[in-house]
Amino acid sequence: MGGKTKFQEFYHEITKMFTWSYMKGLIVNPAQLTLTALALVVAELIINILVVERVPYTEIDWKAYMQECEGFLNGTLDYSQLRGDTGPLVYPAGFVYIYSFLYFLTGQGENIKVAQYIFIGIYLLQLCLVLRIYIKTKKVPPYVLVITILTSYRIHSIYVLRLFNDPIAVLFLYVALNFFVDSKWYLGSIFYSLGVSVKMNILLYAPALFFFYLTNLGFKGTIIQLFICGMIQVVLGLPFLLHSPIAYLKGSFDLGRVFNHTWTVNYRFLDVEIFENKCFHLTLLAIHVILLIIFIPMCIKYFKSYCRLKYVQKQVQPQIDAKNLENKRQSRQKKEMKKKLNKNNDEQENLTKDQEDFLNSFEVMLQKSSQKGGKKSVKKPVDQDKDPHYSINFDILSQLFILPMFIVNFIGVMCSRSLHYQFYSWYFHSLPYLLWSNNYSVIFRFLILALIEMCWNTYPSTYLTSALLHVCHITVLYGVYKKISAELNMVSKLQ
Repeated sequence: MGGKTKFQEFYHEITKMFTWSYMKGLIVNPAQLTLTALALVVAELIINILVVERVPYTEIDWKAYMQECEGFLNGTLDYSQLRGDTGPLVYPAGFVYIYSFLYFLTGQGENIKVAQYIFIGIYLLQLCLVLRIYIKTKKVPPYVLVITILTSYRIHSIYVLRLFNDPIAVLFLYVALNFFVDSKWYLGSIFYSLGVSVKMNILLYAPALFFFYLTNLGFKGTIIQLFICGMIQVVLGLPFLLHSPIAYLKGSFDLGRVFNHTWTVNYRFLDVEIFENKCFHLTLLAIHVILLIIFIPMCIKYFKSYCRLKYVQKQVQPQIDAKNLENKRQSRQKKEMKKKLNKNNDEQENLTKDQEDFLNSFEVMLQKSSQKGGKKSVKKPVDQDKDPHYSINFDILSQLFILPMFIVNFIGVMCSRSLHYQFYSWYFHSLPYLLWSNNYSVIFRFLILALIEMCWNTYPSTYLTSALLHVCHITVLYGVYKKISAELNMVSKLQ
């Protein structure tokens, strides 16, 4: 009597969704990304189906993948003997098992359409995992993700028109990141290692992940997680290791492999001789190490803050939950008592209008007299039925984990000996996060995103696009470094 019914509360929530402030929040407020993310996934489903049905498929590596797996399925366990039209098999055992499974699902690799729809599923699943991270971190406005994701021609091409193994490796990586965010260490390590078993580029995250383990789990816990990662590789590679271990290790984890200059996106401006020179490769490795030395201490500080705040969460969250549970129990008791009183009132004869007016005025008088110091009552009757709920949004702590992981991977991409077109999937979904982790203007951030997309969409790459891609990468990394440095300096002064 006097409280809102469930229908009224539901109606209030629905009407609130059509207010200008709520609608605006769906576009610009990172905290309201959930509904926009749902719409984005639906839009991507439609777009990918249209791409598959209307854009011609282009053969690049799929046939070679099927040939390599066909050799394995025919009983060949010597990695040096597993080959396709594009050359020898150069991916770990996880790749072989997954694409052998696809070999059966697609009629020995002949039914390309089925494969494309499977990759639509892979793309949408990864997108959901990516958006979950963005929802938790509350870092990037919804409109940024909508524009960036929907307009990327190259990413849609990589996933559903080329059928590369890179998206599968990246999918496992994002599964792992989501498990790490939820503090599910064992599952995170398992899926991270599964990603490595599909393609080695996932190892670019390893330096950050190692210190994340060390900061949160200590030395013993780190050894356990590394053991899990290692055992996954051993178990998956066991058939090949038992038959010809040298051939497997050299073929699947060949760190000295020389890439074909024909497909390079980032070093078109170099002569082939310089591009294939070992000194050039060692120089890039040295730059990679130097950048890690600069950024890893910053990452460790982020990880330590993450660890401390997670500890606070463990201490505080049970108290919050207990308080909310007690409030819920008390609210339920009040509602039960009110039902009994209403039932008793219904059994009595109806009051006259004068009697109702008298009781209402008497209730108001009692409320006023109950206020200390003669203060007016500001509590509305409708609030009496509303359950008080206490909460602290700890999800935002994920920023302290995600940013270092994305940075370290980005550094690895920057220093790669060559970037082929499918490698764009390695870091595409992290670019909005990195750009919104610096102090550049919104227009400049979008300019960087557009230029990077243009560089990846230019085929074949040119001197200009290769050089421009490096300029964009350096600009992104410098902006992140500058902001992190300022934030850490501010924290040190406060301490």
